[in-house]
Amino acid sequence: MRMFFAPEETEEYEAACSLLIRRMSQWARERGESVDPFFVETALDYRHRGTCDGRLGLWEPRHIEEYLLDWLPRTATVLPGEEPADAPGTLAALLRYLDAMGLSDPRGASSADNLAAIETLTPKYAPAMADRGRWGMAKFWAVTAAEQGVDVQDPAALERFVEQAQQGEVPYDQDVLDEVLRNHLTRGPAAVTRAEPQLPVLLPAEKELRARAEMSRALRWLRGIVEWAGPEGRALTATGNLRMADARALVAELGTGDAVDKVRSSTQLPRLGLAVEWAKKARLVRVVKGRLYAVAKAQPLLKDPLALWRHAFETFSELRVPLLGARGGRHVGSMLFVSFEDTVPDVLNTLYSLPHAMPWPRLRDSLHLRYRAEYELTGLFAWQMELGRADRDLRTALDVLEDLGAIKRQEGMADPVFLDIPLEESVLPPAGMPPELAELFGVVAGGHGESADAAERSKEQRAELTGGPVELIRLTALGHDSVRRRLLAEGRDAPRVGELAHAPAAGLLGVIAEHYDPDAARTELAAWVAAQESSAEALQKLTDAVRATPFRTRAEAMLDALVDAYPDGEALLRGLRGDPLLGPTALSVLVRREVLGAEDLNEPESLVMVAESLLQLLETAGPEGLLEILGGQELSAHNALEAALASGHPDQAGLADLRTVAEQARRRPAAHLGRSHQRSRPGASGRGRGRGGRRRH
Repeated sequence: MRMFFAPEETEEYEAACSLLIRRMSQWARERGESVDPFFVETALDYRHRGTCDGRLGLWEPRHIEEYLLDWLPRTATVLPGEEPADAPGTLAALLRYLDAMGLSDPRGASSADNLAAIETLTPKYAPAMADRGRWGMAKFWAVTAAEQGVDVQDPAALERFVEQAQQGEVPYDQDVLDEVLRNHLTRGPAAVTRAEPQLPVLLPAEKELRARAEMSRALRWLRGIVEWAGPEGRALTATGNLRMADARALVAELGTGDAVDKVRSSTQLPRLGLAVEWAKKARLVRVVKGRLYAVAKAQPLLKDPLALWRHAFETFSELRVPLLGARGGRHVGSMLFVSFEDTVPDVLNTLYSLPHAMPWPRLRDSLHLRYRAEYELTGLFAWQMELGRADRDLRTALDVLEDLGAIKRQEGMADPVFLDIPLEESVLPPAGMPPELAELFGVVAGGHGESADAAERSKEQRAELTGGPVELIRLTALGHDSVRRRLLAEGRDAPRVGELAHAPAAGLLGVIAEHYDPDAARTELAAWVAAQESSAEALQKLTDAVRATPFRTRAEAMLDALVDAYPDGEALLRGLRGDPLLGPTALSVLVRREVLGAEDLNEPESLVMVAESLLQLLETAGPEGLLEILGGQELSAHNALEAALASGHPDQAGLADLRTVAEQARRRPAAHLGRSHQRSRPGASGRGRGRGGRRRH
C-alpha cells in the first residue's frame, strides 16, 4: 500500500484507494463505527488531486479546513431533499485509521491536533455545503437541473437539460452563477497542479545557520542602514533620496562596492540604493516627513541574525524595481524584469536538492528556452539583444543573492551528468523539480525528436561545458534552509534529513521507502537509531513496525528500505526468513534481490511465495486486474488461487480478499479469465457517485 502516487498512475491509485476504503470500512464495523465510503474516497482524492504534494497520509489543520469548507462544497453534490452526510466524522475516522495502521506521515500534524481541528470546523461544514457561492460550475448546474425535476442520473435527460441551458431556455440564479464564475477564475478548479517532490537535504543545526547568517554581507548593509538612520532619523533630499554626502559615507562604512567618483546623485549608487530599499521592504526603516527612521519594533529581529536573514530572503522577491529597474535614460528592462517574481524562485527551486553544482551555461540556456516559449520576437539580432539583457539582469540578481549568502559561485568543471542531457525545447518547470536530474529539465537523456536547432544548441553547450572551467552555482546551507521553508509554506514536499529522528518506526520506514534516496535513507535511519535507548531496541521497533503493517506491498517496501539503510542489512534479512509474520515478506525480498532462487525454497516456502505474490498483485492491480493477469499465465487462475489459500500465509485479511477473488473466478468461465471486456479501471467500481444522489464533480 503506497501512500503517494504520481498523477499519471491512475490505475495504481484507484486500486489502492479501493483497497483502503474496503479495509477501513471493515475496521470501522469491527469497532461499531459508522463511516461513509464516499467521503473516505473524496478525502483521499483531495490529497491526491487537490493538493500539490499528493501525500495521502499527511494531514494538517489547513488541509482539513480546505477539504471540509472548500473542496467538498465545490465538488460533492448533495441533491435537493438530501442532508449532507457526516463528512467530518468520516474524516476523523479515516485519520484514526491511518494512524492505527502506521500509514500516517509523521511530518504532518499530530493526531490530536487534527482531530481538534475537525471538531472546531464541524459546525461550519453544513453551512459551507449549503453556500451556493462556494459551489463549482458542474455542481451548480447539476443542482439546478435537479431542482427543475431533471433526473441527473439519466444521461439522456441531463443531455437535454444541457442543450436547453446552452440555448438560454433554463431559468437559473444569475447572481449565484456570477459568484461561482468569479470563484472559478480567482481560486481555479478543484484539481491543482502537482509539484514534483524534492530530494531530501542535509542541513546544519540552527546554531550553525545562525553563525553563517552573521557573516552575510547583505545583513551588514541592512543593520548598518538601520543604525545610521537611528531613532532620530536622517534627512533625505526633496525627492526622497539619500543626500550625497551621507551616501558617500555609507558606501565607505558598509563596503557596498559602489564607485563614488564623479557621482552627483545617490541614485547612481546601485548597491547602496538597493540596500536602502531592501531595508524599507523589510520594514527595518521607514520614511516619515522627509526623514529616514529606524523602526523600533524591528529591534528584536535585528538581534537575531538567522531570523533577520530569513526575513531578508523572503523580501528579496520584492526587490525587482530597485534591483533591475531603470538606472538611467538608456536602461531597458529585460524579460527577466517582467517575470522576476516567478523566474527567480524557479531558479532557486532548480538549485535546491541538486546533487551537483549547476553550470552557468546550463542555467542560462534553460532560461533562454523559457523566454523563447513565452515571448514572440523576430530576427536573430532582436533575440540576441533581449537574451543579453536577461542574462545581465540574472547575473545582477545572483550577485545580490551571493552577497546575502544564499548561493555560492566558483569556477570548476561541470559534472559529467550535465553533459548527458540534450537541450530541447523545454524550460525550467515552475511547479518544481523532479528528483532525477534528466527529468529536472523535462527531457529524457538520449531522447529522440530533437529539432535541428535544438541539436545544434546541445552540441554548442556540450563544447562550452567541456572546454574548460565554467561558473558553478549552488545553494548554501542558508539558501537550502530558506528555500525549503518556502516550499513547505506552499504545501510542497521538501524532506530534511534528520527530521524523522523522533518519528514512530512505521512512519520513519514509510517515508524513507517512498521519498528518500539510499544515501539520505541511511543517514536518516542512523539518526533515528541514535535517538533510541539502544540499537537492539531500535531494531526491535523497526521490525515490529513491518510486522504490524497490514498491507503486503507496504510491508515489503518498508523491509526493503530497512535492509538497504541498516548496517549488514542482508544478514538481518536472512535472519527473518523463518519469522512467523515477516517470513513471507523476507522471502519475497530475498528472491527479488536474487539472494535466493526458486530452487532454494522448500515446498511450504514456495506456497507462501505464491500467496505473497498474489496478495501483492491484488493490492496493486485490484480484483479484476489480478484475474486478468492470472488469465495469461500457464498455471491456471483457479490452481494459483487455491494454492495461495492453502499456503498458511499469515495475512488473514489479505487471504479473505483473495478468497473473494477465487469465488469470482469460480463463477466466471475459464475463457473469460484474462480478458477485460469493458472492464473498469481497478478499484473504480462505484467511483464518482455516492449513495443516493451524491456525486463528485
